[in-house]
Amino acid sequence: MRAVRLSAATAVATVTALTAVTGCTQKSDAEADGSGAVKVTATDDACKVSTTKFPAGHVQLAIENKGSRVTEVELLFPDDRIVSERENIGPGTKSSLTAEVKSGSYRIACVPGMKGKGHRQDVTATGGTVAERDPRLDKAVADYRTYAQEQADQTLPKVKTFTDAIRKGDLAGAKKAYAPSRIGWERTEPIAESFGNIDPKTDTRADGLEQGQKWTGWHRLEKALWQDKKIGADEKALATQLDKDLRNWQQRVGKAVITPTSMANGAKELLDEVATGKVTGEEERYSHTDLVDFKANVEGAEKAYDLLKPVAAKNDPALAKELDKQFAALDTLLDKYRQDKGGYDFISYDKVGKQQRKELSDAVNALAEPLSKLAAAVVK
Repeated sequence: MRAVRLSAATAVATVTALTAVTGCTQKSDAEADGSGAVKVTATDDACKVSTTKFPAGHVQLAIENKGSRVTEVELLFPDDRIVSERENIGPGTKSSLTAEVKSGSYRIACVPGMKGKGHRQDVTATGGTVAERDPRLDKAVADYRTYAQEQADQTLPKVKTFTDAIRKGDLAGAKKAYAPSRIGWERTEPIAESFGNIDPKTDTRADGLEQGQKWTGWHRLEKALWQDKKIGADEKALATQLDKDLRNWQQRVGKAVITPTSMANGAKELLDEVATGKVTGEEERYSHTDLVDFKANVEGAEKAYDLLKPVAAKNDPALAKELDKQFAALDTLLDKYRQDKGGYDFISYDKVGKQQRKELSDAVNALAEPLSKLAAAVVK
């Protein structure tokens, strides 16, 4: 699944002067009104920015979707690696995105329908590097990096249990191992998706394939196990490919560039993942193990928040209080669907009724709204 992705590498060091599509020699709207934000207007056929040059450091995008479809806005390196993004911006709505960038060349992309490359504007961050920050944020980043690596390291043996069962033709064993194999990935999905080609190979659903893309990974195997009820030579080969792709992810996690704002944005996008894929039952449509993914996404978001909380609580005490309240409420609600105490044996999601799903959705939305303010709180 798509989600906000933390950058996998540093920005290009050399600043390349870019042609200003909207007239970089003039004052931008942000400069003129003193807001400091780069205004991004997304439509069905364009992505307009108020300025193509802005100072390096903490950059805020003030986004408005004037199109007819839901869209996402991405801040990209020139080679399409994602610095950060905001998904699920509905028609006629506004949103914001705070990112931390070094001097260099970037692109801002608006993606109507949240598929494909969308419409793009080249932009440049100029001047000095990111300002000195609170040392507690440096500790938060270091601790989050450790957490992400631990999740990857713990995932590989669980995946091997899953793929070994497939290679043995053990349908029941593979089904049992499937959901546990995904927990570490779901907790740290923002980093996992930052590496470009790993996520499409491992975690794409059938309706998320790009043109010409071969369907591989967890969900292809999920369909074979639950819908097709068979394990053949193709599935065994796909299991081995999944092992290989996830080893690649594990080896690259330590190289991800992580910032306080990308941690905060990633936490918000994990909640968006829940709202758009897990609550609807679309993510695990064959196995109905959505609540395992749901819980893992929430845990990943809560971990990022907990690490950033010392600074966020100082800068915005009311926000931290609300986030504490909403995380606790959602955790308590999820506990209602456990079949074991403190574990990951949740009921099958096809047994969760319409009203119960609405209750879950409402709790996610109640948390997502204040969580969207976390990035701004840690850079005040």
